Amino acid sequence: MIEFTKEYIDHLKNIISQKDDAAARNALKELYPADIAELYKDLTLEEATYLYLLLDGDKGADVLMELDEEDRHKLLKHLPNEVIAQRFVDNMETDDAVDLMRELDEDTQEEILSHIKDVEQAGDIVDLLKYDEDTAGGLMGTEMIVVNENWSMPKCMEEMRKQAEDMDEIYYVYVVDDDERLRGVLPLKKMITNPSVSKIKHVMKKEPISVHESDSIEDVAQTIEKYDLVALPVVDSIGRLVGRITIDDVMDEIREQHEREYQLASGISQDVESSDKVWLQTAARLPWLLIGMLGGLSNSFILGGFEGTLTSNPKMALFIPLIGGTGGNVGIQSSAIIVQSLANNSLRSDKIVQQMLKEIVVALINASIISLIVFLFNFFLLGDKRITAAVSLSLFAVVMFASIFGTVVPMLLDKLKVDPALATGPFITITNDIIGMVIYMTICSILM
Repeated sequence: MIEFTKEYIDHLKNIISQKDDAAARNALKELYPADIAELYKDLTLEEATYLYLLLDGDKGADVLMELDEEDRHKLLKHLPNEVIAQRFVDNMETDDAVDLMRELDEDTQEEILSHIKDVEQAGDIVDLLKYDEDTAGGLMGTEMIVVNENWSMPKCMEEMRKQAEDMDEIYYVYVVDDDERLRGVLPLKKMITNPSVSKIKHVMKKEPISVHESDSIEDVAQTIEKYDLVALPVVDSIGRLVGRITIDDVMDEIREQHEREYQLASGISQDVESSDKVWLQTAARLPWLLIGMLGGLSNSFILGGFEGTLTSNPKMALFIPLIGGTGGNVGIQSSAIIVQSLANNSLRSDKIVQQMLKEIVVALINASIISLIVFLFNFFLLGDKRITAAVSLSLFAVVMFASIFGTVVPMLLDKLKVDPALATGPFITITNDIIGMVIYMTICSILM
């Protein structure tokens, strides 16, 4: 990754101020689109616009898609819709063009579509915009090499050359029948070793892996990962080939999804970045902070209810952080394993009981070891048998509860169609703190 020095940025700004087109083009010529997008952070909107309008169509389109969503939105608002259509969208693959169009309001979308020169591409974009963006149909592109199963190899090669002219990358050659239904994939080796075959259906690889246009992005990612594919064909309800999804598109979507889940697990209620405005970051963080505050107040009321016990046995207060911290950590560990299993579909419905039994056994082992260590520590250092017994029993009970609770909650959220990542964050921690405190104070009251 290139690091742009202050001297480089100053030199580039000087070129821009002088409107030296030749020098600016020369400065950008050797840079990758991602590097040019990185320059945006050091330029004003006017300076960035000047540079982007100097780029050729293909590179300009790539740079636009490399920008952060907020930066891209600012740039698009600064450019005429006709320029966006003819300099950017016209040179994008349909899946990228659709991603760009989804960021714009409907009026702007319609105006941009009216300026696209390639009518077929405009039609493809309109069709793809109808799909839900979280499905295979919303992620796919329509650029692909498609041949008919009844073609001879020479005719197939001729048609492939024509179709390949407008494509940047070719991953697979898809074979369809006369009704456009996907029938197979034509490997490159077969083209080389069978140059004169009469019909390519005799040498194609039959029953190719594909996904349905309504399948979720998670299903698409799992299919690509399971079968080690770099592209995946998409079919409609009757098996007709309608598009293809490449691995880079899937990785971008999965990365964004993981970022959202990580923030959710951290107690951030909506997708934010460090560059977002203060009010937006506050709105994203505050809800769970308020819930955490209520959880803390609940713990205070619980402790207040056992004030007499604490007064007569002040050493009990020493172990309150231990009880709360252990319960929270155990709950997060258990929930994280289940959330991961749900995400990669390794936890099937017929394995739920087995998973619960396994978690109980693990919890018994962990609880026994932790409570035994604390028991020995307190027995030899405190010498108070009642507190020693109370703390050890409480830790055992808290670890058992937190393990089972952390296992059950993600499964329940998944059944209710709520993101189970919620169960790996403050929700588990706050709940385990409160329940753990009730368990600890109840056992202490009984034994004291």
